[in-house]
Amino acid sequence: MESFEEIYSLYFKDIYRYVLSLCRNSEQAEEITQETFFQAMKSISSFRGDCKMTVWLCQIAKHLYFFQKRKEKHSAIMTLDELSDHLPDTTSQPLELRIDDETDAMRILEYLHDIEEPYKEVFMLRVFGELSFKKISGIFGKTESWARVTYHRAKVKILNEMEGKQ
Repeated sequence: MESFEEIYSLYFKDIYRYVLSLCRNSEQAEEITQETFFQAMKSISSFRGDCKMTVWLCQIAKHLYFFQKRKEKHSAIMTLDELSDHLPDTTSQPLELRIDDETDAMRILEYLHDIEEPYKEVFMLRVFGELSFKKISGIFGKTESWARVTYHRAKVKILNEMEGKQ
């Protein structure tokens, strides 16, 4: 196995880009990436080699990101449910175009919150992270076709949620 310094220098940029695709905030991405490597260093002995090192590191980063989101959610003053009551109806546009509008993106994120994994993560990586299906499939250790199908299913789930809550 490589030394931890080698692991850090080999994978830092990939993990940072992955986290940035999740949170869309460079400062937050840097903090989570640093914490990812800190946690990895503490538990490197538990890495069995069943998957690629990047997949293991991405899983740590993903868990840290969602842990942080849960903490933020509990401290929020206005919940997303309360916020959605004040948003205009824009369901006539295709989903991809709605993401460009900040308020619509917030609505989509609200619906995305209720969708189970891996649909949620694949959708976020594709739409907000702008990752290719090839890169997404690599993160999950699956085929490109799996990534495409999972993205499509996530999109359908979100659209169904949006139509159901109108």
